[in-house]
Amino acid sequence: MTERQGSMERTVRSADWDGREISGERHHRVLFQEVDMTELTDQGCSFEECRFENVRFNVSVHEDASFAGCVFTHCSFFDATFTGCKLTGAVFADCTFGLLKATGGDWSYTSLYGADLRGSTFDGVRLREADLSEARLEKASLRSCDLSGALLRGADLTRCDLRGSDLLTLEPGEVTLKETRIDPAQAAIVAAGLGFDVRG
Repeated sequence: MTERQGSMERTVRSADWDGREISGERHHRVLFQEVDMTELTDQGCSFEECRFENVRFNVSVHEDASFAGCVFTHCSFFDATFTGCKLTGAVFADCTFGLLKATGGDWSYTSLYGADLRGSTFDGVRLREADLSEARLEKASLRSCDLSGALLRGADLTRCDLRGSDLLTLEPGEVTLKETRIDPAQAAIVAAGLGFDVRG
């Protein structure tokens, strides 16, 4: 069902995209409501400035797709996979992410404020100036990620794997660090942030 609504050009409501395979599709300012995208396979599709409300992305796979400027509200991403995707400026509000996996791609300026990302994996993802404030990242993996300028105030990084990521703007006193995995170069940065005089 489609219709024009507010600033959105059209609405897709209560559609069943479960197990659907889509490739190269273009969606601009579309409102997706109550859509089931479970086990969807998305190859190179573009969703620009779209809104997703109560959409199920569980076990979906997205490769080289774009969700730039999109807003996700009350969506579920259990075991969803994003490879080489662009989510710059995307906003996630009251979403669930269990076992989310992201490899490569650009998630810069994305808002994941307060997100429960426990057990999620981000590998080689660009997260420049992303908002991860108050995020729960226990047992998550953020390996080799660009976190320059990212907001991490109040984030729980307990047992999180941060090896290879840019931690230059990390303020150790503003996050929870317990059994957090870092490499030797990062250890020097964290120690300096805690006021230690690191010397060879």
